[in-house]
Parts: sequence; C-alpha cells; structure tokens
Amino acid sequence: MATYQYPTFPYRAPHDLMADAPRRRPLVIIGAGPVGLAAAIDARQHGLDVIVFDEDDSVSFGSRAVCYAKRALEILDRLGVGEEVVNKGVSWNVGRTFLREEEVYRFNLVPDAGHKRPGMINLQQYHLEEALVRRAEALGVDLRWKYQVTGVTPLEDGARVSLETPDGAFDIEADWLIVADGARSNVRRQLGLDIEGHVFKDRFLIADVVMKADFPAERWFWFDPPFHPNQSVLLHKQSDNVWRIDFQLGWDADPEEEKKPENILPRVKAMLGDEREFELEWASIYTFQCRRMTQFRHGHLLFAGDAAHQVSPFGARGANSGFQDTDDLIWKLALVIKGLAPAVLLDSYDTDRVYAADENIRNSTRSTDFITPKSAVSKLFRNAALELARSQPFARKLVNSGRLSMPSFLVNSALNTPDTDVFAGDMVPGAPLDDAPVRMAGQDTWLLDQLGNRIVLLAFVDRIEAIGGALAELQAQSAALAAQAIPVEVIWVMAHAGATPADSVTLHDRDGLMAQRLDARPGSVYLIRPDQHVAARWRTFDPGRLQAALRRATGHEMAHSAASRRVGETVTE
Repeated sequence: MATYQYPTFPYRAPHDLMADAPRRRPLVIIGAGPVGLAAAIDARQHGLDVIVFDEDDSVSFGSRAVCYAKRALEILDRLGVGEEVVNKGVSWNVGRTFLREEEVYRFNLVPDAGHKRPGMINLQQYHLEEALVRRAEALGVDLRWKYQVTGVTPLEDGARVSLETPDGAFDIEADWLIVADGARSNVRRQLGLDIEGHVFKDRFLIADVVMKADFPAERWFWFDPPFHPNQSVLLHKQSDNVWRIDFQLGWDADPEEEKKPENILPRVKAMLGDEREFELEWASIYTFQCRRMTQFRHGHLLFAGDAAHQVSPFGARGANSGFQDTDDLIWKLALVIKGLAPAVLLDSYDTDRVYAADENIRNSTRSTDFITPKSAVSKLFRNAALELARSQPFARKLVNSGRLSMPSFLVNSALNTPDTDVFAGDMVPGAPLDDAPVRMAGQDTWLLDQLGNRIVLLAFVDRIEAIGGALAELQAQSAALAAQAIPVEVIWVMAHAGATPADSVTLHDRDGLMAQRLDARPGSVYLIRPDQHVAARWRTFDPGRLQAALRRATGHEMAHSAASRRVGETVTE
C-alpha cells in the first residue's frame, strides 16, 4: 500500500534580509502551518506584502488536524483552495455514537438543503498544508523555510524578530507581527505571556491505518466497545484509504510503550475483527488541554490559532477556529495598514476571538468531561445517559461524544449595529452569513462565492425599476462614502431572474432561500463584513444609518469612543 511522500521546500539564503540596521517589513508571520499560511494568503489577497518564517522545510508529519467544518471550507473557498481541498478530502455529514455495539445517538451536520459545502470533510493536515503552500507561492507570499525564530522584541511601533538560518543570524523588524507558531509557541513562552486553562489527565493513541474498507464515510464513536473495553474509540475515514483511529488509553498508560507497533497492531486487529490487510502509516500519543491566552493582541503582536488557544480534539475546533481567527484578523489589519481604519479596530479581533475561544473551550470541556469523566458521580451520570439513550429519545440529547465545530455568533461585537427593525431568523448582527443558491448573469452559483472578502451591501428589490431608483439614491451618497475611504460593494438581490443594469451586480434568489434565511423582503438591506459576518440590517435603506454602521464596523466609532474617554479622564484630573 502506498504511503504519503513528504515534500521538501527549498531553502533561500537570507542575503536580501541581512543589513547593518534591521530591514523592516509591513507584515511578518511566524509559522507556516495551516493558520499562518491562511493568514499569509488572505493578506496577499488584500494586497499586503507579507513574509513568513518557519523553522522546518516540509509539511506537518502525520494526519494531525483532519476534520474541517463547513465554515472553514467556506473560508478556504475565499482563500482559493476550497475546491481542491474538498475534492481531495472525504465529505461527510453523519455522525454515529455507539454504546458497546448498539447505536445510541446520530446527528446530521447539514439537515437542510441549499449549502455549497458539506457539513464536514476529513483530510490529513499534510494535504491541506501542501495546497496552502502552492496557493501562497502563486500569490507571491515570501515563504522562508529553515528560518528559526530565536527571539522577539516588542517595539512601540512594531516588533524586532531575531532569526537563525544555515547562513547565519540576523534581525528583521515588522510593522505588524502575527504569531502562529502552534500550541508550544516559542514566541509566547519567550515573552512570558500567560496561557490559562485546564490540562486533562488522559492519554489517547492516534493510529493512521492504510487499508481498503467498506465502512461508510461517517464519524463513528464507541463507548466501551468489546474490542477496547472500558475506554472509547473514534474512527474517521481520510483520503487515500487512510483511516484515523483514536484509542483512549487512560492516564497511566506508558506513552513510549503504547507507540510501539507491536502494541498498536493488536488493537487495530481486534477492532477490525477480521484478517484484512492494513499498514500502519503513523502513530502518536497525545494529551490535551482547554486553555487560552488572556489577550490575543499585545500591541503590534497578534496571536492566532493554537498559539493563542487550545482545545481538545473532540469536536474538531482547533484548526477550524484557527481559520476563523485569521478570517477575522486579516481584513481588519489590511484596513489599518492601508490607513483606512484606526489601529483600535484590532482590539475587536482580541475581544471577538477571545469570546469565540471561550465558547469553544466550554463546549470542548463538556465533551471531554463526558468522554473522560473525572469523578465517580460524573461517570455515573455519563453511564446512565448512555444506557437510557438505548431506548429513550430524550436521553440521546445528553450523549456528548464531541459536539462539532460551529462558527461563533459574534453578537456582542463592538462592530455590530444593533437592530432597530424587527427581523425573524438567525441572521442577527454578528452572525456568520448563511449560504444559499443564486443565479448571476444566467449562471447558477452560490451567495458566499459572490461576496468575496470585501464589505458588501445586500439590497433586496422586487423589480428592475426599483434598482434604478435605489441606485440613484446610493450614488447620491457616493461622495460621503468616498470621503470615508471605505469601499462598499452593492449587490442587488431579486426574487426572479430578468434583465438587469449592465453596471450593477445582481443576484437572483433562485430558490427563495436567501429571503427565507435572512427574513428579507423588498427594501431590506444587509451590511456584510469581509469575513462574511452580518454587521447591520434594516428594513429600508437610509444613507445616514449606512454611514454610521460603516464607521462602527471599521473601528472609527471605537476610536471616537476611546478619544472621548481620554478627554473625559483629562477633564476629571
């Protein structure tokens, strides 16, 4: 059976970066894992120059992060690798939980139709990283392999990064520094920045097995299976006939012994229950923790992904939340670097993503406590819930084998404009926008694909004549919008296909799902952020409200409030 061949990326000597005085770059990223690469790609798509340093020269070893949720796939679409990743990965929506050999719970991640992407795909992290590296190179990201960061010094207007390479050591300065060097972040440790939370005392074995099996592409989780009694087991199908198996071992297990093939192979054979051939591709022992940094922004240093927060693997929140970090961060950073928004806008990255991290940690902790109860009482509750779930539908809702990654509804974000009109449904300010099938220029497409990574105003109209009147009203406000230097793309949404003005972008709500999910009717307008979260919505267009919402969504209101507070404090003194 064929196994994965790890690529080696070329090292480039740092002669162009060495100088008597450190050279300065607008944006430096530490770490070329999925989160660092995503940040770099997004930055280039916003027109930023970016350089990435990584101490290795290949992709991650082993499958590692394997589950990517619909929201992450939608972000990867905007980064230009979504199609490749989905085509290579194994799509699935159904998860099944068993007590011994009896199914007690089942879920479907996409119960309703009208979404481009599946609820989840499984794909080894090394495949994802290869796709991201190719995309980054195509966009002109300056990728530097075998560059070890030996120190970071925060500056008032940036940061100094010390590096060691095969051709010598040097320093470089950054206006802005994104730290994405993983859970064991050397930068975070070197700076003495805190990270707080809970470490769970349990050990799990990952075994990546290459085999041809007829199991369906579903997530299977067993409590107390006969082939691994008194513990839990998780099974996922990956690409290239690789199956990921996680065996719970208990805290007292010896990691070095458990990693030996002679101890892994009997476990796998007992699970398969037959004589089929398989090959062990990779194995690892892991423990896990649920914790985060107190702050993700430290001046001009911005922490993202596992460097900022960690969760247990149950629920697939690690890489998924990391992609949401960069999706939130980069558009804000681009506005700041281009002088279109105040630096205080980046405080909203800290507050919004800390809020999301806390939500993920709560859900991850609940899943982990259910899977690995730490007291006699919690174990009694867990076992009772599992037994009742065999026959009682109400108890199935209590079974928690890892509630899967869901995007955060940033309802408390300082960038939101609170509702003043009445709407039904879930698309409140702060919500990640739902996808829907649409038609554009006579072709079937998807709503989220047409939004891109820019600020968009979705305007619902009922007839072509209405576009003309509304367009004239918007154009009358163009000078005011231009004065704020905040570009806004207007997209018209009509219920029925027909002729549209050549100089406007018009979508036709093919199946009526846009209007249904957004509770929209003719006259309704939605302001959408570049990360495709709802910023504001109204039943009728009002230029004054739009300008105020734009100021709020781009941090100008935050800056005004901060300045007012400083004036007040001065007067008080």
